[in-house]
Amino acid sequence: MAPNDPKQSGGFFASIASSISNFGSAMTKSVNGLMGYEGLEVVNPEGGTEDAEEEARRGRWKQEDRDSYWKMMQKYIGSDVTSMVTLPVLIFEPMSMLQKMAELMEYSYLLDLADECEDPYMRLVYTTSWAISVYYAYQRTWKPFNPILGETYEMVNHGGITFIAEQVSHHPPMSAGHAENEHFIYDISSKVKTKFLGNSIDIYPLGRTRVTLKRDGTVFDLVPPPTKVNNLIFGRTWVDSPGEMIMTNLTTGDKAVLYFQPCGWFGAGRYEIDGYVYNSAEEPKILMTGKWNESMSYQPCDSEGEPLPGTELKEAWKLADAPKNDKFQYTHFAHKINSFDTAPKKLLASDSRLRPDRYALELGDLSKAGFEKSSLEERQRAEKKNREEKGHKFTPKWFDFANEVAATPWGDLEVYQYNGKYTEHRAAIDGSSSSEEIDIKSTEFNPWQYEDLAAN
Repeated sequence: MAPNDPKQSGGFFASIASSISNFGSAMTKSVNGLMGYEGLEVVNPEGGTEDAEEEARRGRWKQEDRDSYWKMMQKYIGSDVTSMVTLPVLIFEPMSMLQKMAELMEYSYLLDLADECEDPYMRLVYTTSWAISVYYAYQRTWKPFNPILGETYEMVNHGGITFIAEQVSHHPPMSAGHAENEHFIYDISSKVKTKFLGNSIDIYPLGRTRVTLKRDGTVFDLVPPPTKVNNLIFGRTWVDSPGEMIMTNLTTGDKAVLYFQPCGWFGAGRYEIDGYVYNSAEEPKILMTGKWNESMSYQPCDSEGEPLPGTELKEAWKLADAPKNDKFQYTHFAHKINSFDTAPKKLLASDSRLRPDRYALELGDLSKAGFEKSSLEERQRAEKKNREEKGHKFTPKWFDFANEVAATPWGDLEVYQYNGKYTEHRAAIDGSSSSEEIDIKSTEFNPWQYEDLAAN
C-alpha cells in the first residue's frame, strides 16, 4: 500500500509522525489572570515553562497600545479581516506584499536545476524545495504593507530573472506576478482569506502558482498549506504552517506531497517537513525530509516508502546565511529586494520601493510612516469614489483577467494572466540609446489612475 499521506504512512516517517502527534499541539492556555482578557488564548511554542499570564505580557506591544488595539479588534473575532482593519505601523515591516511575493525568487536556481534535469521525480524534488525555501522568510512576524491598487514591483539583477508584480484588485485584495529567465516562467494570482480568532489569525492562501520549464514546457502547480499567526496582541508573535503542500506536475500527473508538522509541546516538530514524490500511479519514488528553516534532503525509496538499499540522503537545498540580530529579521535577499540595486533602469513610478510610508519606516520614523500610510489610504479611497462616480473600472496595466475562476481548497480565485506588455516596455527602455541619468530615489510614488485627484 503506497503511503499517500506522509503523516499516516507506515514507512520511513511513521515513527516520527507518531511521536510528534503524541505531543499534541503547542502549549495553549487561556488567559484568566489578566482583567478583561479572560478566555483569550496565548500559545507558547516553547511550551510548558511559563504560565499564560506571564507569556501574555511579553511581545512588542506597549500595554496602552495593546489594550487599545484589543478593544478595537474584539468585534472582528471570527471574521475575514483581510482589508477591514486599519493597522498601526508599529507592527509593519518596510516592505509591501508585492515585494514579499518576490522573496520566492531567492533560490530560483532550484528551478534552473529542474529545467536542466532529465529525471521527472528529481524535477519535483527541486521545484518543491524551491517552494519550501521561502518559508524562512515567511516566519517574520512583521506585517508587510498592503499594496495600493495599481502599485507595482520590479526586480532585475538576480539569477537572470525579470520579475514584475501588480496589485490588480483592491476589494478583494489581489496581486498578480510574473517572473522569467532562460529556464522557467513563473506566474501567480494571489489572494488570501483570513479568520481572526482574537489573539491569532488563520491565513488561507487562495492563490494559483504555476511554473513552466522552458526546455520542454512541463507545467507545475503548487498548493501550499495554510498559515497560523499566534500571539498577535498578547505574547511573542510566532508563525506556524501545519498541513500539506502539494506540487503537481500537470504534464505527467506525478506529484510531491509534503507534510508540515505542527508545533508540539516544548517546540517538538516545529519546522519539520516529511513526504514523498509519487509517480502518476501514486507510487512513492523519492522520500523527502528536512526543516523549512534549515534544509531539505531526498533519497530514493521503494513502493513501501522505505529507503532503497545502497542509497543515502542527499541535500537538495540549504538555507543561506542570514544577518545576525536584524531589526526586521530580514535575509540578505530581503535587503536586496528593498534596494534600488535590483531596480531596472527607469523604474516605474508605481514601484513599492518608492512608497513614502515604507521608506519612512525603513529610516525608523514611525510618526512619518503612519502619516504617509494614512495619506495613501485616503487618496486610494478618493480614487475609488471618483472612479465609481465616473462609471469607470480599474484596469491593470501588466496583467489581464483570464476569464477563469479556479477552485482552491479554500474558495474560488479569479485568475489573472501576464499580458506581455511589460516585456515590451522593458525591451524598449533597455534598447533606448538615451543616456539620461535619473535619480530614482527622487521619483514620486505614483500608482494613481487620476493624476489630478487630490485626497479629500
